[in-house]
Amino acid sequence: MEFVDLKKQYQLLKPAIDRRVQAVLDHGQFIMGPEVRELEEQLAVYTGSPHAIACSSGTDALLMALMALGVGPGDEVITTPFSFIATAEVIALLRATPVFVDIDPRTYNLDPAHLPQAINAKTRAILAVSLYGQCADFDAINGIAARHGVTVIEDAAQSFGATVKGRRSCNLSEIACTSFFPSKPLGGYGDGGACFTNSPELAGKIRQIREHGQDRRYHHPVLGINGRLDTLQAAVLLAKLAAFPREVEARQRVAARYDRLLAGKVATPWVEPNCTSVYAQYTIQVEDREAIVAALKAKGIPTAVHYPIALHRQPVFQSLGLGEGAFPLAEAAARGVLSLPMHPYLSEPQQREVAAAVAEALGR
Repeated sequence: MEFVDLKKQYQLLKPAIDRRVQAVLDHGQFIMGPEVRELEEQLAVYTGSPHAIACSSGTDALLMALMALGVGPGDEVITTPFSFIATAEVIALLRATPVFVDIDPRTYNLDPAHLPQAINAKTRAILAVSLYGQCADFDAINGIAARHGVTVIEDAAQSFGATVKGRRSCNLSEIACTSFFPSKPLGGYGDGGACFTNSPELAGKIRQIREHGQDRRYHHPVLGINGRLDTLQAAVLLAKLAAFPREVEARQRVAARYDRLLAGKVATPWVEPNCTSVYAQYTIQVEDREAIVAALKAKGIPTAVHYPIALHRQPVFQSLGLGEGAFPLAEAAARGVLSLPMHPYLSEPQQREVAAAVAEALGR
């Protein structure tokens, strides 16, 4: 059993992917070729965001978004302690300070109730993660940010395709960033990402930063990075984007089946009213996680833990002086979350096998 079955996906989408890749091999424009521009246009249409800027990775998307806002030494960026390292890493790379606030224990996303006491004169942005496929509470986050003149960035690495009141992730805040890492809901065959914004000015800055800070060839008014997207990745993503709405529906059917099979046995994912999730992961919460992982592994069932160490407890952030207990809900999640196999092509017999193994491991 595969945790994420990219091989089966390729078999089903092979003609479209091969056709797109062959077109790139034929024209030979391997960096920022015409498929990149086409992808940006289609991403903008899909999300409803006026400006989509494709780039080299989800991490670079976050970095460029912060650079476009001018974040630097002495600034603070509020974020969640329960996410992949990239979320806080990019803040620290710019010599700004990540300021963590605790999470909502049901959604695992940043809890807006903690924001007002974290905002001060040094706060330049709020970087809110839409974790596991469900968007954070951006109505509340945007409202608080607006009252304090702070920009909101959505880290949508796991939520591309999710909705809040009918609006899609990546079009819920002033800037959004997503990842096209292969295992993401919309994934390429290598690294890739994108930034989204409603602001023409920010879009222009991000595009400039993406290409070494140049506004025209060999003229560099600002510092930038090499954030360009390979054309081959754009070609793969274009083929996959055409099938993506069907895959989102399939993911939601798989999740609903898991919900039924695991009901009463374990804490299953909570989705807020008026929201949809793309279930980048199907994550349950358990006690004695190591024993359950071992029991499932013995039956050939893969699992993953996203994420076992809260960010404030990572060695690289020990200088912040945030010890154990600083963010108890994030720490509890880190101890108890467990992700089960999840992809659009997971069959009902496979899910029954997973559910039975989980129930047996739990003694239920």
